[in-house]
Amino acid sequence: MNAKIISAILIFGLITVIPTVYGQLSIGPEAKQESIEVKIDLEGKIDVKHIVKTSNMPSTVHLFQGEISNLVVTNEMNEEIESGIATDAKGNTSIMIFPSDQNTMVEYDLENMILDDNLFKTEISYKEKFAVYFDESIELIFVNNNVIFLDNKKGIAINGGGDAKIEFYANESKTIKKITWEENEFDVEIITDSEIKSFNFNQPEKNISFQVNEENKFITISMSEELLGGPYVILLNDEQIKYTKFIQDENNILLNFKPESTGQITIIGTTVIPEFSMFIPLIMGFMIILMVPLMRKTTLR
Repeated sequence: MNAKIISAILIFGLITVIPTVYGQLSIGPEAKQESIEVKIDLEGKIDVKHIVKTSNMPSTVHLFQGEISNLVVTNEMNEEIESGIATDAKGNTSIMIFPSDQNTMVEYDLENMILDDNLFKTEISYKEKFAVYFDESIELIFVNNNVIFLDNKKGIAINGGGDAKIEFYANESKTIKKITWEENEFDVEIITDSEIKSFNFNQPEKNISFQVNEENKFITISMSEELLGGPYVILLNDEQIKYTKFIQDENNILLNFKPESTGQITIIGTTVIPEFSMFIPLIMGFMIILMVPLMRKTTLR
């Protein structure tokens, strides 16, 4: 009896005795995976790669939910190898990996990215830890409505598995507002697809305000805490709204929010750049201390 017939009998036996696990069809014990990587490029293409550890028993790899295309299973020599595929009634796909003394690579495209008004959106879910890597030109992403500034980082890790709603701009639109106060100049960056009007910095009232003319659009503010320090309160037409804060570097922070309607946004801080330099009183005090002995000497003469 050749190897293929034996494998077929083995698969049939496994299917009849192994129950459904995690709502997906299992055709063997869970595979031990060395890593799970998701890569997203500028055009929203999603590539997935599972690296499965060696095993002397057939094992099952559950794929990410969604439409699967260009599925390839290879060994460490980049040689395509045989595998078993099963799809349950809900459309979830599993791969059976045959015993091997080499790691096995399972690679495929995940076709569940949509482009909605300049914003790429996808929802991915997996029950084990996985990493999501982005094209190096993508700097700003939103994960479950929270802003993440990637900077020099390659991506994010979903520790312990779970659901991730990922969004990023197809074409990032950034507006820079310059604020000059005495001899200091500050940049306030506004990243959004929404039209911004009537931008204003109010030093005495410790706030920044502007008008938004579109609803349900992400707005991300990057600014120096020296200009306007927290904690913050953000208002939409005098109603407080939720926001997330992200520390960009030692001096700058990101504030992200998503107004549900149009109107005036007001960002209120608790500290603001002083009316005049805080060093001036110190310098004046120091000069007085130096002048007192001189004045005494002049009086004695």
